[in-house]
Amino acid sequence: MSRTTLCLDIGSGTQDVLYYDPALEAENCPKFVLPSPARMVAGKIRELTAAGRDIHLFGTNMGGGFTRAVMAQLGAGRSVSCTPAAAFSLGDDMTRLTKMGIELTDDCPKGHVAVALADYDPGFWRAFLGAAGLPMPECVAAAAQDHGFAPGVSNRRSRFRLWETFLAEADGRPEALVYETPPVMLTRLKALRDSIGGGMTADTASAAVLGALFDPDVAAACDEAGAVILNMGNSHILGALVYGGRIFGVYEQHQGIREPAAVWEDLEFFRRGGLTLDAVFDAGGHGCMTLALPPEAKGFRQTFIIGPKRGLLRGHDAVFPCPGGDMMLAGCFGLVRGMGI
Repeated sequence: MSRTTLCLDIGSGTQDVLYYDPALEAENCPKFVLPSPARMVAGKIRELTAAGRDIHLFGTNMGGGFTRAVMAQLGAGRSVSCTPAAAFSLGDDMTRLTKMGIELTDDCPKGHVAVALADYDPGFWRAFLGAAGLPMPECVAAAAQDHGFAPGVSNRRSRFRLWETFLAEADGRPEALVYETPPVMLTRLKALRDSIGGGMTADTASAAVLGALFDPDVAAACDEAGAVILNMGNSHILGALVYGGRIFGVYEQHQGIREPAAVWEDLEFFRRGGLTLDAVFDAGGHGCMTLALPPEAKGFRQTFIIGPKRGLLRGHDAVFPCPGGDMMLAGCFGLVRGMGI
């Protein structure tokens, strides 16, 4: 029998939460959309900057969505210190961080206010679920975006190499991107796995694709003919060419850099296998890669769009599904599908 599972999809703007109980219909499982951990850290740093306080960052590698708040702290003439473990939240190059003025130290300097970094805080979830009248789940699974540890290399290039490896070696099966043990270069997912007690982890982009396939109508359409599954996230855009349970191509761009009309133009080239890695990279994105496209996919003409920014593409010839009854929980339902629970 499946276990109750707290599924977390940790993005740059929100963390989307599914308390999955196999005894309930998916639509009746408790769901929450909360500010992301990085947004909460950024808010705390901004408060301390306004109060004229120095800060000390400690904890684990987590999403770096609070980097601008750290830069504002330094710009205001206030000190920032950080433990080496937590520093990876800000970048892979420690020399660059020290040149920015961040002091690396295991000890909190006198007068600094300690700020904890973590994508998952057990104490927070005990209090939050307790307030909602829910017991702690039997296990936790989580998705977060990981660019991979690659000091001295563009994180856009390093991240896309992960997709290239997946397409070349994993037979394009999205379930292969839900990890019991993340690859060694995925240091954020490793820290997240340790924080959640050894549960399954995944990248948010692969969780989103799996989440779209949680919708039986989307899965059936992708089995009958190929389709583009597009996740319009708050920070990233991920497109996948899906046919017969396999991914034949990946397109990744940054939200807000590429205009919506240009994204749709990219998709028209992408679905035909005509969009190149360099074209996407030069436009500010991560890249694009396609395998040999099967003729049975019929040009991947259908498009399914999920993600909090999907409204930017309203009016185009696309379907906007709601997996499990809530589009914002697509990544969480993707974890459920990927784990086979």
